[in-house]
Amino acid sequence: MRVLIADDQPSVGNTVALLVNAAKHHVVKVVTSGAEAIRAYNTYKPDAVLMDYSMARLNGGTACRYILTENPGARIVFVSSWPVADLVDIGAVAILPKPVDLKDLEELLNNMDAQLVFDYARAR
Repeated sequence: MRVLIADDQPSVGNTVALLVNAAKHHVVKVVTSGAEAIRAYNTYKPDAVLMDYSMARLNGGTACRYILTENPGARIVFVSSWPVADLVDIGAVAILPKPVDLKDLEELLNNMDAQLVFDYARAR
């Protein structure tokens, strides 16, 4: 899976990138704002986006809604310490709590990858 990571704390974004690599998936870019996430999504067209909800300037919720408006098939996962109930109706396909557990991340990415393969095979 090709993964875009968005977190306004560079150390957190880089740590998530290390976890994605450890889960044997590819990080296309790590960005630090919702606006950068939108631009990077349009540039790289990743298979998945791991996005913090609470970011300065343009938060993850707004960025998620914008990306989904332009790309309804986008697969966005919130990586957040916010209560899950506050994030459910925004459009993300999943929510991973911070701190991110490698096993949970790996399982999520592998399941998303299997779904992409299934969708591709079905479309042919």
